Amino acid sequence: MTVTRQDRYALTAALALLACLLVSGWQPFDRGVWLMEVVPVIIALLLMAMSYRRYPLTPLLYACIFVHSVVLLVGGAYSYARVPLGFDIQHWLDLSRNPYDKIGHFMQGFGPAILAREILLRGQHVKGRKMLVYVILSIVLAFSAFYELIEWGAAVALGQGADEFLATQGDPWDTQSDMLFALIGGVCALVSLSAWHDRQLARLPVQPIQS
Repeated sequence: MTVTRQDRYALTAALALLACLLVSGWQPFDRGVWLMEVVPVIIALLLMAMSYRRYPLTPLLYACIFVHSVVLLVGGAYSYARVPLGFDIQHWLDLSRNPYDKIGHFMQGFGPAILAREILLRGQHVKGRKMLVYVILSIVLAFSAFYELIEWGAAVALGQGADEFLATQGDPWDTQSDMLFALIGGVCALVSLSAWHDRQLARLPVQPIQS
C-alpha cells in the first residue's frame, strides 16, 4: 500500500491530537467536565480513523476538525470560564466575562458548516448554491440547538455540578448568544472557505454540484 503525503499529514495530525488529548486530561480542573467536553473529540477521532480509506475527507475539513478539537480540549482542561486566553481577551476588550465559551460556540458553527457542506455536495443532496447555504446554516443552528439541549439535560441531571460545563457565568441569555455565535461561525466559514473547499472537492472522485 502506497503511503501518500496526505496520509503522512493525517497521521501526524491524529498523533498530535492524541497528544493534546493526553495533555488536556493530565490534571484537568474538573474531571467530569473534562470528560463531557472531550467525548466529541474522541468520537470524531474514531469516526475519521474508521472512514479514512472508504470516505476520506478534504484536507480543509480535517484542518477544521483539528482546530475545533483543540478548542474543546483546552476548554475541557481548564473549564471554559477559566481558560487563560479567555481572561486575556476579556482584559484586552474590557469585557464583563471570560469569552472563551463564545470561541467554542463560534467553532461549533464553523467546523460543522464545512462538514455539512462536504456531505451535501459529495452526495449531491442539494441543488443550487442559495439552497445549499440555507440548508447548511439550518443544520448549524439545529446542531447548536441540540447541543444546548444536551447542556440543559446535564444541568437537570447534575444540578449545580453542571455550572462548569454550562459556563453561563451568570448570563441569562447565554443559550441564545451561544446559538448566535454558532450561526456567525457558520456564515464566516462559508464566506471565507467555500471557494477553497470547492477546489479540494474537485480533486475527489465525486464532483461538487454546479449552480
